[in-house]
Amino acid sequence: MNRIAAGEVIERPASVVKELVENAIDAGASQIDVAFRGGGKSLIRVSDDGMGMGPEDLALAVERHATSKLADDDLIDIRFALPSIGAVSRLAISSKPRSGGDAHVITVEGGHLTPPRPAALNRGTEIHVKDLFFATPARLKFLKADRTETVEAAEVVRRMALAHPDIGFAFVTEERRLVDVPKEEGEEARIRRILGAEFMENAVLFELEREAVRVRGYAALPTWSRNNSAQQYMFVNGRSVRDKLISGAIRGAYADVLPSGRFPALVLFLDCPPERVDVNVHPAKAEVRFRDGGLVRGLIVTGA
Repeated sequence: MNRIAAGEVIERPASVVKELVENAIDAGASQIDVAFRGGGKSLIRVSDDGMGMGPEDLALAVERHATSKLADDDLIDIRFALPSIGAVSRLAISSKPRSGGDAHVITVEGGHLTPPRPAALNRGTEIHVKDLFFATPARLKFLKADRTETVEAAEVVRRMALAHPDIGFAFVTEERRLVDVPKEEGEEARIRRILGAEFMENAVLFELEREAVRVRGYAALPTWSRNNSAQQYMFVNGRSVRDKLISGAIRGAYADVLPSGRFPALVLFLDCPPERVDVNVHPAKAEVRFRDGGLVRGLIVTGA
């Protein structure tokens, strides 16, 4: 059985939010709530109503190289970031297994683990990340202003919400609720809620499939372009990516209808067999590598 090293770098608070929310999604959550304080340095709390963990799994979750095995024998390490988060923060994980049993909590402070002990939690998992980078203070100076870090983390949740319209998401700061979307929402309704009604009124639905690679989504008309690429949302097999090949294909699709310095707004979903895409070329899985990049580019240029 292959082991996946837990050597990824927790670069900023948004990285923590991404990993913890992905964990909650993989745990079958239908509601995920994120609380964010002090630009993520003071507190990041992620609560979900997923399958939860017992005390043995809690201890395993913060061990390096821990893996989870899916029914199809593909190995996906749904908790491999937790040891790295625990090494640079004061981490507490409370969880109650859906299958039955009591809730327990485990803590990690600067990499030092305490054994599981009883906790008060009704369901799912709640993770507290406090004093991020207290154990590596030199990294704090590389963080941006609290507002900037908050905006980046909220954007991570928005991208997750677009990829999973069946799940409810909330993102709350000291001042206000930046994301609040209900669960069991249709894809079009979720896109409208995240990007706004004006986007949907100026967007065209597209869908194209070739050789088991499917590209679909909503692309804004050239008359509704932006001055940056902030409203370009790209997903590969349900995971948000910022991929150079896909971005280049989008530019190619609009090359003849948009002037330099203008960017199209769109939501693009690309689905293909897992063996045709490598998601491990980037530590945070933000970039991917396709077996047939030319096919992917051609589909996007034609479809969008």
